[in-house]
Amino acid sequence: MPASRFCEWTNTMPKRKVWFDFGEDEPLFCFAGIWRPWTGTRGTKKDPATGEHMLYSFLTTDANADVKPVYAKAMPVILRNEEEWKTWLHAPVDEALELQRPLEDGALRVDKR
Repeated sequence: MPASRFCEWTNTMPKRKVWFDFGEDEPLFCFAGIWRPWTGTRGTKKDPATGEHMLYSFLTTDANADVKPVYAKAMPVILRNEEEWKTWLHAPVDEALELQRPLEDGALRVDKR
């Protein structure tokens, strides 16, 4: 899933958004994710859809030092370049899953506005 930034909510009251990105020199990256089947009811109460559905799930990993002060539990798995995108999409599973790791500390720009 292509993205240019993402946000996490603080655990403070009132909650507020903190945005993370790589700056203007590196605007795009991708979230790693998987399609998976799920059985249940989706939709609205007026128009429910019961059955098997294909859902897209973002993968997460441990938070790095940039994200941890805002959301210590996890951060999205981020694929930063074309080589990582291709590995995620086409490599054997064991090789692709090596990308499910936190980014190096200091890689993200933190915008607390």
